[in-house]
Amino acid sequence: MAQDLRFPSFLSRRRFLQYAGTAALGGSFLSACAGTGGGSSSSSSNNSSLPTLNQWYHQYGEQGTHEAVLRYAKQYTKANVKVSWVPGTGNEYPDKVRAALLGSNAPDVFELPGPTVDQVKAGLIEPLDDIIADVKDDFNPVALRPLTINGKVYAIKMINDLTFVYYRKSLFDKAGLQPPKTVDDLINAAKKLTTKDMKGIYIGPDGGVNALSYIAGWAAGGDFLSDDNKITFNTDRVAAAYEKLKELNASKAVLPDAPTFWWDPSSFTQGTCAMQFCGLWAMPGIQKAIGDDFGIVAWPALDAKSQPATNYGGWAEMVWAKGKNVEAAKQYVKWLWIDNSDVQIDWNVGYGFHVPARKSIAAKTDKLKSGPAAQAVEILNNYGHATPPLWNASMDQTLTDAVSSILKSNADPLKTLNQAADKCNAELQKLLS
Repeated sequence: MAQDLRFPSFLSRRRFLQYAGTAALGGSFLSACAGTGGGSSSSSSNNSSLPTLNQWYHQYGEQGTHEAVLRYAKQYTKANVKVSWVPGTGNEYPDKVRAALLGSNAPDVFELPGPTVDQVKAGLIEPLDDIIADVKDDFNPVALRPLTINGKVYAIKMINDLTFVYYRKSLFDKAGLQPPKTVDDLINAAKKLTTKDMKGIYIGPDGGVNALSYIAGWAAGGDFLSDDNKITFNTDRVAAAYEKLKELNASKAVLPDAPTFWWDPSSFTQGTCAMQFCGLWAMPGIQKAIGDDFGIVAWPALDAKSQPATNYGGWAEMVWAKGKNVEAAKQYVKWLWIDNSDVQIDWNVGYGFHVPARKSIAAKTDKLKSGPAAQAVEILNNYGHATPPLWNASMDQTLTDAVSSILKSNADPLKTLNQAADKCNAELQKLLS
């Protein structure tokens, strides 16, 4: 695939099943999208004096989302908006979009986790700096990082997703534990909370390779690709972060497997673990299952020299640069994701549970104003990270393979990271050429 859609830059619950390659796990999870044959369409109006815009969404699994996007389109009065709601699994939807952009019948407006360098080089997507200019400071600059190429913004964020550690407050209180501030604190807590019937933490059946390869590095004070286009993850501290992750797995305090992956909170709510790495999307279901007996913390810092970390995930809206109505498409994107606070609040918390991309709108979203939800927004604002568009699928696979070797094959961490960095740098030079 042309660009990795996993969580380092664009973590999204609405993306997870693409990674898993499975069917939807119920209404709380979202499948990716479709091939050219499937899907449903609906037009907002049929006023021949107005431009017609074709807009594509992948099929969301959250009940009410399809009706919502049709309603948004109908409310817009400056164009006829034809919405295509495209079903499918795996990479069908993003692959379809990318193929369509190369032809003559691409959607005017479409969603993807972010733009790619190749798309920009080919002139396929329109820069949106003019429509975001007046409110650019209202978007966290970290969230804009994956959407910015050569200093230009090519997408407007629709939702922000993030991950963190859920913990059972009653179990922490009983054990005399405080929420972990460092990875050593987390390891100690996981050990202390492990019993014959319950493990201390669940981070996925792969020992956290998928969940934590990036976040562990960020929590060590590291990064993966710098703003001046240098590979930067092969450091002693990032190596130490993966050593700690290996130590956690070796502690016998990690739930080794579960019927669901880490993004599903069932292991936590069913009491098979005292802590679980998961995300904001799971919070309503957790509250329904166990009430207020939970707290959250960002993935802890490696030590006092660094800070906790989370990720900026989500989806973003883009405009086809070769369409017949580029300016009309840009104005529709502006109306949806910059001007219309009601739409942005509805889309983020009316069906699922996410954070609106504009900071001012997130701050006035009632469901995010108090309790753990408000804490999650604070975690995102203070500790969120993302990788830039130059970090692609090939680099991601190289890093993932390296972390897996460190955790599962006892590979030397720094040596393995140096080898991975060499491969990533070779890929980077191709992109920069």
